[in-house]
Amino acid sequence: MKTTKVLLGSRIKELRKTKKLSQDQLSEKINIDPKHLSRIEVGKSYPSLDTLEKIADSLDMEIKEFFEFKHQEGNKELVKNIGEFLKIVDDEKLRLILKIIRAIVH
Repeated sequence: MKTTKVLLGSRIKELRKTKKLSQDQLSEKINIDPKHLSRIEVGKSYPSLDTLEKIADSLDMEIKEFFEFKHQEGNKELVKNIGEFLKIVDDEKLRLILKIIRAIVH
């Protein structure tokens, strides 16, 4: 399982890329060394709260958005979550779910 530090860094990188900014561009905007931003993005270093605020401002985001990384869960976790939902649905819904999965896969 990924650590919070790795998930946070990955999320920052993901959001930076959606804004079409390079590490150099973002690090210049927030006045930190590009190597430090790189260490943050790969999960080797936590950003300070001040740096996190600057990153959020530069990306026009709220800090809380950096911690929305449920979509980054590994496949095992996704399969587990799907399995939990499947346990509580009736046969009719299971058939419908199967049809939807077949349509998506094919």
